[in-house]
Amino acid sequence: MKSSVKKITAAVLSVLFLFATSAFAGPPLICHAFDIGSAKSLPWISHDWNLTGSESYDTKNLAADTIAILDSDSTVLVHMETLRRATLFGRKDPVAAKRLLVTLVARADSSANSLSGALASFDLGYLAEAYKQWLGESDPAKGVDGYGFVKKAIQLRGNDSEMELAAALITLNGPASDRQEHAQKAIAGAKSDALLARNLTAHFWSTPSQTLAEMISRNPAVKVAQQ
Repeated sequence: MKSSVKKITAAVLSVLFLFATSAFAGPPLICHAFDIGSAKSLPWISHDWNLTGSESYDTKNLAADTIAILDSDSTVLVHMETLRRATLFGRKDPVAAKRLLVTLVARADSSANSLSGALASFDLGYLAEAYKQWLGESDPAKGVDGYGFVKKAIQLRGNDSEMELAAALITLNGPASDRQEHAQKAIAGAKSDALLARNLTAHFWSTPSQTLAEMISRNPAVKVAQQ
């Protein structure tokens, strides 16, 4: 009897922990602004993760502006932050959000299975997953396997630790084995990627006591090598 009670208690505590972690952290692809240094991205005036409400950006230009930025910079973290901002703007303009998605689908199709298509696949997959976390019923990417496109991008690109960070965030509340594998590769890659190291050692927005590396690895003792 005591053994059964202990098992039930442990199971309940485990569920509560996972719920509290996901609920407190918020949508991981949305509620954390990535450090991209001085790189160009969509216009941003907020000092927080979200829009201030006073932006004058014309979302009719969302697709064209986003593609221009993605095509001009191959840094994956720049793509992640740009697509995060695009998702926030897209929530205000569902037509613009759908237009961006359709554009990224066509872009990925035109360069499928090529090395140059790795980023195109990544962008489509990452946007689809960001939309899933933020747009709710107005999500135009319903049914799109965003994680599948990100995994395809990793295969095409080869060893890319910034893409591994993206995959770890996407699988944060998914299968532990997938998340752990992506997290380990992202953390290992930070040894030769100063921008990635800065992001991994930054504190996640809504959990100030936890770094991004600790969050994706579920390990409060994890260390990231600084250059």
